[in-house]
Amino acid sequence: MRLAVDHVTTYRYAQPVRGVVQSHRLTPSLCDGQRVEAWAVAVSEGVRGGAFRDGAGDWIEAWTVRGPVSEIVVTVRGVVETVDMAGVLRGQRECVPPLAWLRETPATRADAEMVALAQSVSAPDVLGLAHGLAATVAEAIAYAPGATEAQTTAAEAVALGQGVCQDHAHALIALARTRGLPARYVSGYLLAAEAGAAQEAAHAWAELWVEGLGWVGFDAANRCCPDARYIRLGCGFDARDAAPIRGIARGAAGETMTVSVSVQPAASQQQQQQ
Repeated sequence: MRLAVDHVTTYRYAQPVRGVVQSHRLTPSLCDGQRVEAWAVAVSEGVRGGAFRDGAGDWIEAWTVRGPVSEIVVTVRGVVETVDMAGVLRGQRECVPPLAWLRETPATRADAEMVALAQSVSAPDVLGLAHGLAATVAEAIAYAPGATEAQTTAAEAVALGQGVCQDHAHALIALARTRGLPARYVSGYLLAAEAGAAQEAAHAWAELWVEGLGWVGFDAANRCCPDARYIRLGCGFDARDAAPIRGIARGAAGETMTVSVSVQPAASQQQQQQ
């Protein structure tokens, strides 16, 4: 499947700031399930800085904007060819050992209710356990846009019984780590489907380590494993760690952010030539 991405993030400041520094995870992962045909990241009035591939195999790029500036626009456009890998991440070059992903964060810390949920799942093997945990999270948290905030923790979302993809991913990570499975948060894109489906074009899911298979993705919000509709950008311990854009503005000023993301089937090369 060929997917076209159009992703625009606009930052506005109540008063001009002296400058902005950003760190981006906005380049699709180099793995067997996806191939980049074209990809471009641009920052209005920005200067591209250093870039490197981190221990998890993600491409990190720095940008700076000199002030005074009152608005910054980050634009991402490209085309990625994807293949359904049944959720299994293959070909990702990383050097961080799986056990490192057992570390919890405030967003993924399990409380007593979540520990009980995790212990309620029984399975004959690790893969079955991973699927069972994902199904449990899907039942525990109903997809409800606007029910939670960016700072909502996994425990709070489970107690509320509602949330979005970020909450499903955080909760699954928490349950998996409770059962001794390394788990991590993944940010990326998802092709929009039929109306009413529990998904967003800017999407998130979890990857769990299954011995013998490696990292396997689970999207509890949509009750499936990532397939050809998904584009993987990067991973981290939680949403904040895996955020596609992180930044600091120099100078005190109120900041607002608007995001527009579109993922559509890309026209075939033959159609483009006609």
